[in-house]
Amino acid sequence: MNAPAPQGANRMDPGRPLVLVTGATGYIGGRLVPRLLAAGRRVRCLARNPERLAGRAWPGAERVQADVSDPASLEAALAGVAQAYYLVHAMGEDRPDFRGRDLRQALTFAEACAKAGVRRIIYLGGLGDPARHRSDHLASRQEVGAALGSTGVPVLEFRAAVIVGSGSASFEMIRHLTERLPVMITPRWVNTRCQPIGVRDVLAYLTEALEHPDVAGIFEIGGRDVLDYRRMMLGYAEARGLRRLILPMPVPLPGLSVLWVDLVTPIPLALAGPLVEGMSTEVVVQDPRALEVFGVKPMGYREALALALQRLDEDAVETTWASSLAGAPEGRELGSYEGLLLERHHRHVKAPPHVVFQTFCALGGESGWPAGNWLWQIRGWLDRAFRGVGMRRGRRHPRQLRVGDPVDFWRVEALEPDRLLRLRAEMKVNGNAWLQFSVWPEGSGSRLEQTAFFEPLGLLGLLYWYSVLPFHIFVFPGMIRTLKQRAEAAVTESDRGR
Repeated sequence: MNAPAPQGANRMDPGRPLVLVTGATGYIGGRLVPRLLAAGRRVRCLARNPERLAGRAWPGAERVQADVSDPASLEAALAGVAQAYYLVHAMGEDRPDFRGRDLRQALTFAEACAKAGVRRIIYLGGLGDPARHRSDHLASRQEVGAALGSTGVPVLEFRAAVIVGSGSASFEMIRHLTERLPVMITPRWVNTRCQPIGVRDVLAYLTEALEHPDVAGIFEIGGRDVLDYRRMMLGYAEARGLRRLILPMPVPLPGLSVLWVDLVTPIPLALAGPLVEGMSTEVVVQDPRALEVFGVKPMGYREALALALQRLDEDAVETTWASSLAGAPEGRELGSYEGLLLERHHRHVKAPPHVVFQTFCALGGESGWPAGNWLWQIRGWLDRAFRGVGMRRGRRHPRQLRVGDPVDFWRVEALEPDRLLRLRAEMKVNGNAWLQFSVWPEGSGSRLEQTAFFEPLGLLGLLYWYSVLPFHIFVFPGMIRTLKQRAEAAVTESDRGR
């Protein structure tokens, strides 16, 4: 699906080579695309579900539906591409053997690039000495780099350690551990040395790479500071004005620290495991050639931390780690209610549709849910207990939404401004579940419709639906009643300010 032609003046030169960005819905890819466009590059974005790019203001960028594991779809996606960014990985998907899937996908992509005549692949991998690390995650990142170069297409591989930026998985893990635990008894991996790098510097390297079309090979990149994870957490505490005590102790079972991260932070078990495992390996730049070849002058940890916190405080987070994870299986689309169980509520609201729309688009995250919030939290804890995503993923922005955004254990599946919001459940359920809000003009106000849909999977699915129906009494009527009150209060407040 191609984006409409850009309107007005645009610095993009249609004669410039075409660049493909895989992982455009992800944490790094979602930030790289607008920077490439600002630099006048012709960009094509690859996504398995291009609808998740619908809310991005990327004028002139092409959108193409393809899967890096599907050679047939890659043939069209790579047509005419001069250089391709490879920014996808399987880590965090709650399925076994992410290392094997990463390798197979990289080989498929490399073969497709060779067939299409792509001149170079640019890849962001993981830092660390391959002879010394004990992490499947780091090993996988470096195996992918080798696989991308196995078909003869030149590869420029940047290897980075922890990326410090608002919304990154590593940063969010450090942030939540530090903010929630005044005293931490930690495994000895907190003493492992690391060379963190600010996300802005990573993006600067990736963007500048296009100015050096003949450069290939491995380049290690890092910030100005080398410090251990304990000092990183204490640095975060200092920046937030918190007093924290960290006591490194031998932990008998390494898996305990992974379970603790899963319990305390928003990072799910499938992602926490590889991240914590990687923290036992020293990741420090050994080869400084990147500073000689590229013009990036990396910032220190304190500066990168300050910028990340500023983004959080200003509610200006561009992308988050949760955006990078694959959504729930697509299942069938809504449109026919045959076979679906539903619960629907209506209210007339004395407010225009755009005010009502803004009200239900602000649900979740730090604001919580307006009715039965404790029930939502219990459901989130149960979900985490069964290795689900739980409620702590939060939101990218407290008020703004776009297709593909996570909202606690939901994901935005459809969004029509001033009319409709549909959330698809990513919690563990025996079936598929949606929560939809619709609004349309009615008299001098609006009609608000709130509908919970459920597509049961077998007998267990039916039992699940009827077992939760009693709890709906405490949730759904109160939710639509509160949305009505909030919308009408917003109109009253607006009238007072006139």
